Amino acid sequence: MTTLPRPTITLTADDARRIVLRAQGLLGAPDRRAGVRGVLRHLGAVQLDTISVLARSHELVPYARLGAVGRKAVESAYWSDAHAFEYWSHAACILPVEEWPHFAFRRRAYRNRPHWNHDLPAGVYDQVVKQLRTEGPLTATELGGAKRTSEWWDWSGTKVAVERALMYGEVVCVERRGWKRVYDLAERAIPEELLHDELDDTECLRRLVRLAGESLGVGTRADIADYHRLKGEQVDAVIADSGLVPVEVEGWGRPAWADPAALATPPRGRHRTTLLSPFDSLVWERARTERIFGFTHRLEAYVPRPKRVYGYFAMPVLAGGRLVGRVDPAREGRTLVARQVTLDGPKAAPAVAQALVEAAAWVNCTDVRVERVDAPELREALTRELTGLLGQG
Repeated sequence: MTTLPRPTITLTADDARRIVLRAQGLLGAPDRRAGVRGVLRHLGAVQLDTISVLARSHELVPYARLGAVGRKAVESAYWSDAHAFEYWSHAACILPVEEWPHFAFRRRAYRNRPHWNHDLPAGVYDQVVKQLRTEGPLTATELGGAKRTSEWWDWSGTKVAVERALMYGEVVCVERRGWKRVYDLAERAIPEELLHDELDDTECLRRLVRLAGESLGVGTRADIADYHRLKGEQVDAVIADSGLVPVEVEGWGRPAWADPAALATPPRGRHRTTLLSPFDSLVWERARTERIFGFTHRLEAYVPRPKRVYGYFAMPVLAGGRLVGRVDPAREGRTLVARQVTLDGPKAAPAVAQALVEAAAWVNCTDVRVERVDAPELREALTRELTGLLGQG
């Protein structure tokens, strides 16, 4: 077992919180010149999800950092010029294309996997690769159909084959079209200088642990492992050589590591006020969110309606470097509807109102309607703030 050096740096909980916010691009001036691509490189991974309320999660992530960037511009920034690829990281994620070589360890693991949930019919894999070579890029439907029946899990042989090829790295998702993956051969979609699996597992893991530490700013072993869904023992094997620095964070009660660049200068600057996707990397790990912000966050989209506490797609509200409330949004025509709002006291009302009005403008809504406020006594304060901001428009 590798003996790790003892921490010589102690951070307060507030120091750590500000380091995290800056590392996640939510403290300080946004790099607008680098735009969406800069956000992707900075975060290292942007999670995808099927749910679309205000917008899809991969659109909400750059919005939270850059403001009202055009939604078409977001898609173009991700997918044009072979800038990114989709693969399994924290979950299904958009990843910077330059990280393709560092996921070789995962592609190898999939190729060596002995058991799968779906059977692969004989000959279909080669047929799909041949079809992509001659006709691609194509969706699973264009390849011959994604489903055998209407059941979501009942994949056709074609879908099984092309998803297996994606996991192996022979095929790449080059964009989403109407939320369907568009597949092409990796040899066409990935720049030649990156199209290799030459790095051994240790090199891949060392890079991903370092990237996770840079994207998090500071994190525990579990935080770092979770970012790209590594195993704890994989982190243990490389963290001493990752370049991350062991630190102690007051109140965390467990070892932590920080990006040395994050420790070099105090995190200062303007805080973003914004709605966050529940799949945003600032909050996607529940235990970390509770530890850093004292905020319990849970996606309730798959919870039966009577058991929901905060709503179907409750979005945390970030303001002043704190998580100050939640909004469960919807849209009705040109009105952004806040089906349910939770405020962390009356001081949160101005920030939540600002976040709602800015989000409404981004999705071309001209009005905001609040249906329910968890603490009815705070409804008047929120309504007053909304009225004032909408009146300015």
